[in-house]
Amino acid sequence: MQYRDYYRIMGVERTASAEEIKRAYRKLARRYHPDVSKEPKAEEHFKEIGEAYEVLRDPEKRAAYDRLGSQWQAEQEFTPPPGWQAAHGAGAHVFEGEQFSDFFESLFGGGHRGHGRAARGADEVAHLTVTLEEAFHGATRPLRLTIPQHDARGRVTHEARTLNVRIPKGVRPGQQIRLAGQGHPGPAGAGDLYLEIAIAPHPLYRLDGRDLYLTAPVSPWEAALGARLKVPTLAGTVELRLPEGSQSGQKLRLKGRGMPGNPPGDQYVLIEIVNPKADSEHARELYRTMARDLAFNPRAHWGAA
Repeated sequence: MQYRDYYRIMGVERTASAEEIKRAYRKLARRYHPDVSKEPKAEEHFKEIGEAYEVLRDPEKRAAYDRLGSQWQAEQEFTPPPGWQAAHGAGAHVFEGEQFSDFFESLFGGGHRGHGRAARGADEVAHLTVTLEEAFHGATRPLRLTIPQHDARGRVTHEARTLNVRIPKGVRPGQQIRLAGQGHPGPAGAGDLYLEIAIAPHPLYRLDGRDLYLTAPVSPWEAALGARLKVPTLAGTVELRLPEGSQSGQKLRLKGRGMPGNPPGDQYVLIEIVNPKADSEHARELYRTMARDLAFNPRAHWGAA
């Protein structure tokens, strides 16, 4: 029988915290889930990850596993120390449908073990992309998922289900929405499903943290003389004063007009001066007049160059 290095399988140090182990499991489960993964041997890796997580997430199992010491190498021939089953394997609860390795069974008696209590199923992670408007205002979105279930014989089957997911106001990229009991089934109930949020690109706004950035095209005379601009925000149109002598690249702030939060973000308006096309003789003559009368040299700071 071969030794299994659960820390190596999870890609964490032996000193990893419970939260670090949970994060590693979610990342790996997402990568190797048989329903979506194109990785080689995804199902095999997924089972290994589930077994490793079953041990490392349980303080009692992890403590017992750690007592084996760190001198063992993955795939090295292994035999449990004398008296191990009596100390750690007795009273284990075995459940049909679980397919853990011989190594696991030799340590914990097979299946999920828990000193008289059954274990809940593993958590699952899925991705959900929302619009910027949905993230700003909050929304309810129907989401069709394939949910694993146990049938009457303990086998895992899959059931299509539609859930109404509430997207909270001000949700941020990378934030997770927890759907209790919608994860992998287990003897003591299903785990949770975590929806990791991504926000789709927007044609007008760029999101940075809770701040929004909007580019505002302005005419040369608006920039030179100043103007009142009607500026869109996700909460509606506001009026913004463009100062006289504004330049391209200048940034104006609309306080509190970014994404909701505590505190809310701001919206920044980036000025971009757009010149009219010289597509008629009259337009070209206007440009010649400006060139003659304004005596403006935008490269004067270059000196003699």
